[in-house]
Amino acid sequence: MARYAEAVCRLCRRQGEKLFLKGERCFSPKCAIEDRNFPPGQHGNARRRKMSEHGLQLREKQKARFIYGVLERQFRRHYQEASRRPGMTGENLLQELELRLDNVVFRLGFADSRNQARQIVLHGHVALNGRKTDIPSARVRIGDVIAWAPGSVNTELFKITAKGISSKSIPDWLDLSIAQMTGRVLSVPARGQVDTKVNEQAIVEYYSR
Repeated sequence: MARYAEAVCRLCRRQGEKLFLKGERCFSPKCAIEDRNFPPGQHGNARRRKMSEHGLQLREKQKARFIYGVLERQFRRHYQEASRRPGMTGENLLQELELRLDNVVFRLGFADSRNQARQIVLHGHVALNGRKTDIPSARVRIGDVIAWAPGSVNTELFKITAKGISSKSIPDWLDLSIAQMTGRVLSVPARGQVDTKVNEQAIVEYYSR
């Protein structure tokens, strides 16, 4: 499957804000946006034109895509599923994205970024309800248990993760057992429990035009 293969720091610079795509690096002075807070490319320093309403809506949609690491077709499918559910479509969309397995692995502190979480799932290091799962887009549900696959608990990656996981902040819609390195989904996250800084209403307006 095609994925974005260029430097992800370019995405932050294009948006003009940190999207926290590289884990701990985004909190360090090495973050590219700290000293190059302008769009990449030859004319990045040129004065920006005022964006149209459609441009702002597109920007929010792209920002959400970049943050959660999904392709356009995947994102549209998530939106279509959100629009079929009762309630506010924008909030439903964020719930769809938050309940992806790769995002939950990231939220539990098993990975430093969503991109790393996706790789961990793809490489078969994660078990969902006791079964090894290598599908990052798999949707988790209330009561589901996310754990490390039995064959992965002796890896260096697991040891590093277990050593630093106590310092991670876990959202209250998830439960983490540090001793067993397993997580459980307690509830579907409400908008107030999702710290992703996107304007979901602008995304709805983009697809509704």
